[in-house]
Amino acid sequence: MFGQTHQQGQHMMMNGAPGHQRYVQLGMGNKYPQHNQQQHHSQQPHHNHHHHQPQNHTAGHPGLGHQHTFSSGTTSNATPLFTPSLLHSGTPSNNQASLGEAISDHWQQQLQLATEARAASSAPHHHCRKEGVSRVNKGPAEASPEHSPSVGNDEEGNRATTSGEIRRQDWDAMDLSGQGLRALSPSLFSDYMFLGKLFIDNNRLTRLDPSLGSLRSLTHLDASNNQLVDVPEEIGMLVNLKSLLLFDNNIRSLPNEIGYLYKLEMLGVEGNPLDEDMKDEIIRKGSRALVTHLRESTAAGPPPNERDWHILDETPTSEILSVLSYNVLCDKYATSSQYGYTPSEVLSWNYRKNIILGEVKDHDADIVCLQEVDQERYNEFFRRELSYQDYRGVFSPKTRAKTMADKEAKFVDGCATFFKSSKYILLDKHVIDFANTAINRPDMKGEHDTFNRVMPRDHIAVVTFFENRATGSRLIVVNVHIYWHPAFKDVKLVQVAIMLEQITRLSDRWAKHPACTDKAAFQHGELDTESNFTGTDATPEEPAPSQEYPNGTQIPLLICGDFNSTVGTGVYDLITQGRVSGDHSDLVNHSYGNFTRDGMTHPFKLKSAYSGTDELSFTNYTPAYSAVIDYIWYSANALQVRGVLGDVDLDYLSKVPGFPNHHFPSDHVALRAEFSVKSRKEIKAVEAKFGPQKERRS
Repeated sequence: MFGQTHQQGQHMMMNGAPGHQRYVQLGMGNKYPQHNQQQHHSQQPHHNHHHHQPQNHTAGHPGLGHQHTFSSGTTSNATPLFTPSLLHSGTPSNNQASLGEAISDHWQQQLQLATEARAASSAPHHHCRKEGVSRVNKGPAEASPEHSPSVGNDEEGNRATTSGEIRRQDWDAMDLSGQGLRALSPSLFSDYMFLGKLFIDNNRLTRLDPSLGSLRSLTHLDASNNQLVDVPEEIGMLVNLKSLLLFDNNIRSLPNEIGYLYKLEMLGVEGNPLDEDMKDEIIRKGSRALVTHLRESTAAGPPPNERDWHILDETPTSEILSVLSYNVLCDKYATSSQYGYTPSEVLSWNYRKNIILGEVKDHDADIVCLQEVDQERYNEFFRRELSYQDYRGVFSPKTRAKTMADKEAKFVDGCATFFKSSKYILLDKHVIDFANTAINRPDMKGEHDTFNRVMPRDHIAVVTFFENRATGSRLIVVNVHIYWHPAFKDVKLVQVAIMLEQITRLSDRWAKHPACTDKAAFQHGELDTESNFTGTDATPEEPAPSQEYPNGTQIPLLICGDFNSTVGTGVYDLITQGRVSGDHSDLVNHSYGNFTRDGMTHPFKLKSAYSGTDELSFTNYTPAYSAVIDYIWYSANALQVRGVLGDVDLDYLSKVPGFPNHHFPSDHVALRAEFSVKSRKEIKAVEAKFGPQKERRS
């Protein structure tokens, strides 16, 4: 900010007892030369070009080091820029007469707030003085209701409201009102991202810097009584705003991005020459009505740049496979109550399904693992549409579907794995039911935590076992969706431990799986009896004998899915390190039989496909939560990463508070990786009968 000095001992208002807010008041120096001409809103706004002297930064207040020309004393002696009887439009402040109809209680409240704002226009630090709390309350901050998901609510979509770790911050409000400020430094927004309230009213600001969008914790922003002519599009990033006061400025229109502010209760626009239709919407129906209108009328806008493809290895190889993992957001979770910043049309399945399908087709991966696919969409959409691209599928819903009637069970989501049937033969499949497995383990079935924490969560994993038609190599693919709630890290860890334990048993069994002796019998697929893929008339490649593996760990393994876990959690540690102790922090005060007595282990050498490059910035992107929680794990002893799909265009995200939106149909992004299958030095060939076929090539 073209700034201010930081003086200790100034009025500070901190968030202590209920009903009080924490403030810090920043005093302003008197460094700019005085202007002889009185400022009025009817004048053209000044350009933001002021020479200034660099000032020393006082410790404890980074980024607020440049002095401004106007002190609080100067502002307090100035004539108020507005009076209640005169507005920008030149009309009386009482709009009721001009409208010729009764105005809403909401607009009456807005007029009252505008009157109070004008009355305080000559008082520097008005908000801080009004509250009058001068000591820091050193108690830890508590989580707000929207950041504390209900433990009893198992709906998957609620993960988007989970903010994770609660950070302590003893003050969260800043009062810069009445200082005569002409500009704010972007460092104000980058260094004080924890702010919940910001008061910059009664200054001489002509613009708000786009970096304002980084203050994503703001619930209250007051920029009244300035000389603003517009509002930056980045205002839409402040989705937690409940009060946005812009009284007495020169604003004629509002950006559609204000439609993202679905929590906004008060949009103060009185005293602006605002577009009549916008103003009339607020007067008659209130702020929420205008926010809804702006959101629903938001155009798609330019799409982001395509995600880069990162090449990690170009070594020639005899076999390459590609895999796509994507949580597509189940239709029943895509609600306006959950994703209030997204236009309702964009949330609809009819809008999202074609974008999802187009993305899957464009990536054209050999293996596709989709999460949050319900039975109806699998059978009536994905299975049918992807069959045109040579895909066949294996699907299983969450286990609750077994207890429901068909008309209800069809809306239960689960995991769907698709594979190119011209390249792979499905040899076997298995569904891992975490809850059922846990309660039937002799060491766990008597544990209190097993019945009260693990058993109620009906998540599953779909395990498929393939053989490459051409090379004879085999492949295990796991498609999984782990429980979402942050208060159940122990359940997540137990689910993954059960998954790895079951994969170990399956892989050992499949290592002894007999050779595929008649590959022609699999020509038309194993599960989907009706296929729309016509293929080509080209001579098929001569099949190779089935490869043999001495044990299960030698079979190439891919584990894909939504793990709802980040780096440093027990889930991540178990997968990457091969073991976690029974006293891991995620298991504290819980008992799960041998898992907590002896620890958890697995024999696979697993790595993230993205471990050879920079990890993605996120795989799940919402206003309240953005993190990497989706992964493609691979067995490093049998597979080598050749390339991965990179990040979403970060510049595009500067005006996008969260997904889904017009261009991203889910709150997750797709992951794609390409692997080479490492050759085996000694493979015992099994003579196979390949059935009737064209003449073999010599």
